Amino acid sequence: MKKNILIAALILAAIPSVRCAAAMPQQNDPVVMTVNGKPVTLSEFEYSYNKNNSEGVIDKKTVDEYVDLYLNYKLKVAAALDARYDTLTSFKQEFAQYRDQQVRPAMVSDADMLEEAHNIYDNTVKQIGPEGLIQTAHILLRLDQKATEAEQRAAKVRMDSIYNALKAGADFAELAKKVSQDPGSAAQGGLLPFVQRGQLVKEFEDAAYALKDGEMSGIVQSPYGYHIILMKAHKQLEPFEFHKENILKFMEQRGIRDRLAQQKVDTLVSQSGGKLTAADVMNKKADELSANDPEMKNLIREYYEGLLLYEISNQHVWDKAAKDEAGLAQYFKKNKKKYAWKEPRFKGIAYHVKEQADVKGVQNCVKKLAFDQWAEALRKTFNGDSIIRIRVEKGVFRKGDNALVDSAIFKKDTVVTKLKDYPIDAVYGKVLKKGPEDYTDVRGQVVADYQDELEREWVAELRRRYSFSVNYDALKNVNKP
Repeated sequence: MKKNILIAALILAAIPSVRCAAAMPQQNDPVVMTVNGKPVTLSEFEYSYNKNNSEGVIDKKTVDEYVDLYLNYKLKVAAALDARYDTLTSFKQEFAQYRDQQVRPAMVSDADMLEEAHNIYDNTVKQIGPEGLIQTAHILLRLDQKATEAEQRAAKVRMDSIYNALKAGADFAELAKKVSQDPGSAAQGGLLPFVQRGQLVKEFEDAAYALKDGEMSGIVQSPYGYHIILMKAHKQLEPFEFHKENILKFMEQRGIRDRLAQQKVDTLVSQSGGKLTAADVMNKKADELSANDPEMKNLIREYYEGLLLYEISNQHVWDKAAKDEAGLAQYFKKNKKKYAWKEPRFKGIAYHVKEQADVKGVQNCVKKLAFDQWAEALRKTFNGDSIIRIRVEKGVFRKGDNALVDSAIFKKDTVVTKLKDYPIDAVYGKVLKKGPEDYTDVRGQVVADYQDELEREWVAELRRRYSFSVNYDALKNVNKP
C-alpha cells in the first residue's frame, strides 16, 4: 500500500462523537478540540479541512462531518505516540528526509543564488578566454579513419569539386543542405552554434580560429573526414544581465540550490566546534520556519502525523486484514449473505491449447487440486520449459467478463477471437449460482470490508481509551473572517 498519507488519513469512516465538551477559546486562535490533553487550534483544523475539501475533491465534507474524521485522525496519532512509533529509526529517517526537503531550500537566499550565478558567469568568461566565441558553418564529407587509399582519394576528389563550386560562387548554405554529411547542421545550411575553444576537434578549431568573419577555409581534414569551414561571427560573452535568468534556471535544474544549502549546513556544523550535528542545524531551521510560516508549520506537522498514522494503521487495519486468513474466512462466513449475487458466475479457467490431447490433460491436472493451486500446477505441467503449450485465464467470471466463458458456459451469442497458434478453446470449472464458495472467490471485497470492520472497532476502542473534547462554538468560526 502506498503512503498516500493525507488521503489515507482522511477517508476513514466517520463515527459520531460519544462525548464532547467545550474547550476554553483563545483570543486569536481558539482551541476547537482537545485530544489526549493536546489542543487543536482553529487554524490547524481549517488548514486540514480546506486542503481536503478544495475544488476537484469529489466527496466533500461539511465541517460537522469533518470534525469526526479529524478527531479519529488525532486519536490514532495519540495511539501511535503512546506506542512510540516516533522513536523508530525508520520513522525518524523518513520524516527527517521529507522535512529536510521542505526546509533545505530556505537555507539559501535569493542573494546566495545570485552570488553563485555571478561566480558561474565569471568562471565561464575565464574559460572562454580572450579568443572569445565563434560561430561557423561547415560542409562535411565523412571519411572512416580506416578508409583505404582509394576511398580517401575518392572523397578528396569530391571535396575538391565542392570547394571549386564554392570558389566559383555557389551558395554555401544551399550546397551544405545538399551534400554535407553532418545531418544536424546540414538542415541549417551547415550552421553550427557558438562555441569556445576546446569544444570541437583540434583540427577544426585551429582552422576556424584562423579565419576572419566571412572568410572560408580550404579543405580541412579531421578524424571525422573532410570539412570546408565558413566563419560566420566572433564575439565575446554578453554581459551577466543578458544571461542571468538562464543561469538561474540552469542552477535550479542542476540542484545547485541544494548543494549551496548543504555547504551552509556543513559550515555551521564546522563552526560549532563539535557542538552541532547536521540534524541539529536542520531541526533548528525547521523550528525557525515553523515559528514564522504557518503554512510550513502545518505542512511539517501534517507529514509527521500522517507518517505516524500510516505506520499504526498498517499494523491495526491494512496489513492486519490482508494477512489474517483466518479472520477473513470467519468474517466471510459471518457475512456470507452480503456477497450473494443475482446472476450465476463461473469459477474456473478459459484456456487455449495447440493439441486436442491437452484439453483433457488440463482438466486432469487440476481436478483434484484446490482452486488457488491451479495456476502453478498448470504452469509446471504445460509451460515449464521454453515451449508454451497452453494459454490460461483463471478467475470467477461474470457474464461479459470473458467471451469464451460467455459462449461456452452462459450460452451467449458471442464471437470468440481465436488466439494465434492456439486454435483449440476450452473451459473447465463450475457454475456458482447463488454466491461464492469461500472468501477467496471475492477476496478483494472481503479484505476491504474486513478492514472497515477493524477500523470501526479500533476507533471505538480509541474513543474509550483517550479523553477528548470538542468546542463546537469555536468550530462555527471555520473559514469566517
